Amino acid sequence: MNKTVIAALALGAVTFAGPASAEKLKATLDGKSEVPAIASSATGTADLDYDAASKKLSWTVTYSGLSGPATAAHFHGPAEAGKNAGVAVAIPNAASSPVKGEATLTDAQAADLLGGKYYINIHTAANPGGEIRGQVTK
Repeated sequence: MNKTVIAALALGAVTFAGPASAEKLKATLDGKSEVPAIASSATGTADLDYDAASKKLSWTVTYSGLSGPATAAHFHGPAEAGKNAGVAVAIPNAASSPVKGEATLTDAQAADLLGGKYYINIHTAANPGGEIRGQVTK
């Protein structure tokens, strides 16, 4: 009886465990993380999942308090915190929060993402270079 319970528990752990290749990432967005910093009371968060097997990045970005509607949102990189970089992956349909989406990354993009070299930037008309920004971390 004891062996059956242990086997069932072991099987349950294997059955319910997520794929070994999945990475959970996050970002906290604010104006002071912009380069140069922006005086904005807006804030945001991003919850990301990256599946190395399919190379699929999926995200939910939530924000509030922007100076106006979001005009664009992107993953930028490669860049460390405090540095700027070009657009790496677009975040479409960012005009209202929450923003959900997904993209398939190249190997180079995945390496930059997992290496902490991507940041999320949300742009507005008042702050076309970005109003809130957050570095993607594990």
